[in-house]
Amino acid sequence: MKRVPAVAWTGLIWLVLLTMPYWMRAVGGYTELASRVLVLGLAAMSLNFLLGFTGVLSFGHAAYFGLGAYGAAMTIKYIAPSTPLGILVGVATGTLAAMVIGALIARLRGVYFAMVTIAFGQVFYFIAFRWNSVTGGDDGVTGWKRQALDLGLAKIDLLGNDKAFYYFILACFAIAVTLMWLLLRSPFGRTLLAIRENERRARFLGVPVERHIWLSFVISCCFVSLAGTLYALLNNFTDPRALRWDQSGNFVIMAVLGGMRSFWGPLIGAAIFVVLQDYVSSHTENWMSFIGLFFVLVVLFFPRGVLGILRRKGMA
Repeated sequence: MKRVPAVAWTGLIWLVLLTMPYWMRAVGGYTELASRVLVLGLAAMSLNFLLGFTGVLSFGHAAYFGLGAYGAAMTIKYIAPSTPLGILVGVATGTLAAMVIGALIARLRGVYFAMVTIAFGQVFYFIAFRWNSVTGGDDGVTGWKRQALDLGLAKIDLLGNDKAFYYFILACFAIAVTLMWLLLRSPFGRTLLAIRENERRARFLGVPVERHIWLSFVISCCFVSLAGTLYALLNNFTDPRALRWDQSGNFVIMAVLGGMRSFWGPLIGAAIFVVLQDYVSSHTENWMSFIGLFFVLVVLFFPRGVLGILRRKGMA
């Protein structure tokens, strides 16, 4: 079978994303579900920047996802009712935390790196859980809503118009993935691939490995913080569950389901995960067991994910 060019696949993906609010209801979905696919797809692609293209596994990305969410929510509630300002503060909060923590753990490898990221993530989780007077504790940050975008000549209603908010998320998603794509195809991105394939050889060639891993970690956390801000705006709410380690596990599952060494794989994995979760959870309380079984089957029989299956059949 003749392989479909990558440009065709990319065009098809963008066509699906651009038209999603108009055909989701026809297949039993809804606009908010489409928005959730985009947000969690961006989170999974952000993790994949570090995991799939640098070869470093983090189980603590929910910390920066949650920091972005809390930064946006608390900015809108306590500082100024501005959606763009909330996003900027949320992204800055997650990125600054990643810069500090990344500098402490950049020399670690393998399971040690993964375990330390979990530990730092749980620190942020317990701060959010215990600091009731500021974060609301287990009840989360409530009493705020995303605001309309004031463009001077016109206002875009992001609260009452689900389609308008979907396309706002899509615009943020497009900017983020374009930057990600450009970075991965730059000399910096090629160096990350060299580190992934053979760290020792890259070091012998004079590559400052720890610096590149730190930069990859910070960039990845910057993008996942953006996803966190959008997740908080989508729900008009955030709580400590956004910071918990199992949220990080969900991001890893999404990346593996779609194909973690491909650019679009995590987005496809996120779509499968979110839609399956929504469908199964509406029929049974034990939905996690079904998703866990599905994930195990994928890992056992299709370790390269959905895109790996398509590539084997010559379709991607």
